[in-house]
Amino acid sequence: MNIKNKTKKGQQDPRGYMRNMAPIDFKTKISERSGDIMTIASRDVVTIPPTMPIIDAVKTMMGRGFRRLPIADAGTRRLKGIVTSQDIVDFLAGGERNLVVKNRFKGNLLSAINASISEIMEENVISLNEKDSLRDALNTMLKEQIGGIPITDDKGKVSAIISEKDFVFFVSGIITGMTVDDYMSKKIITASSEMSIGNASKSMINNGFRRLPVVRDDVLIGIVTASDIMRFLGSGDIFNKLVTGNAKEVFEVPIRALIRRDVVFTSSEIDLGEAASVMLDKNVGSLPVLEEDELKGIITERDFVRTLAEG
Repeated sequence: MNIKNKTKKGQQDPRGYMRNMAPIDFKTKISERSGDIMTIASRDVVTIPPTMPIIDAVKTMMGRGFRRLPIADAGTRRLKGIVTSQDIVDFLAGGERNLVVKNRFKGNLLSAINASISEIMEENVISLNEKDSLRDALNTMLKEQIGGIPITDDKGKVSAIISEKDFVFFVSGIITGMTVDDYMSKKIITASSEMSIGNASKSMINNGFRRLPVVRDDVLIGIVTASDIMRFLGSGDIFNKLVTGNAKEVFEVPIRALIRRDVVFTSSEIDLGEAASVMLDKNVGSLPVLEEDELKGIITERDFVRTLAEG
């Protein structure tokens, strides 16, 4: 079923903005004025201290539904680093960050998971200032290939965060005059429903993916994200198996076991503003594009960033 969810003309959205169903000019819509980044950035930003145990950081991300957490000094809130769900998968599933387990903790995952998040955080964190513009945010996301950027004041204190999802919100409910077909990715790497979680994790880590469409007999049955894998590996019984040495059993579970929801999809001809509304309404970071049940492409939050940057 093709899910559509248009916002009516003049309707006020949850953040208090009025959505306009008239076609817009992205060149004038995206501000280059100093400080306008704060008009859509989230000020309700959660930070964690560098001393927080890795396992507690994972629990915070899982409990809040976050894909990333800025790491800041507990006293000054000055930015020190950032950790993402991809970093956690990298750490738990044998990526580069897993070398911390092997080299520093002699393969003892239980000890490593209780080490401070500073062990695996990205220290060379890309950030922006409160005085930067929306155009600065778009250009930085595209150049650095990152999905979220902490925002600091002049003293380096974390005051907000802006993400690709904020730009999806920016477009939602607006007639853009551009279709999904114009900006969707048409070269798609998929995962067989029987692919192991271990191999799927490595595919994400090696290719820098945040999601994998999952197919069975050439039919799309779901999408699994890095956050899905993080939640799986960090959950109760599964995590206990990891730390007690039964990691092989965990990583051999087929990726289809992580699919928890029906596929939310779209067609190639709908307007980008309508697709953005669907993504926000269904709380998904991407929409596979199906034509006569065949997977033709996928449109992601990053594609919306690219759309706005090129406008």
